[in-house]
Amino acid sequence: QCKKIEYPKPDGVLSFDRLSSVFLSNTNHEENQPAHLTLKDNLAQYAGPESRYCPAGVYEFVEAEGGGQRLQINAQNCVHCKTCDIKDPTQNIVWVTPEGGGGPNYVGT
Repeated sequence: QCKKIEYPKPDGVLSFDRLSSVFLSNTNHEENQPAHLTLKDNLAQYAGPESRYCPAGVYEFVEAEGGGQRLQINAQNCVHCKTCDIKDPTQNIVWVTPEGGGGPNYVGT
């Protein structure tokens, strides 16, 4: 019902794309650890808002086999901002601390 907001493309000086920002956070998660992000159910009622508010692109809808879309969780991109835990309208996302101290490593902080 609303007009889509057209944001300017990242310029690499003042604004950056999501994956570049995740790279700069020096995020590291062990590959063989259990996912630290899980969803209780599909959230079809809200059309998957997690794909829009996550600043690191952790939640992504991709084409499913046989048509349609499915939610893919890219937990390795998580920068532990906990936006998904705070913004989710039904507290559908379960966020737990990853094993082994993984996550962002902000140098100089």
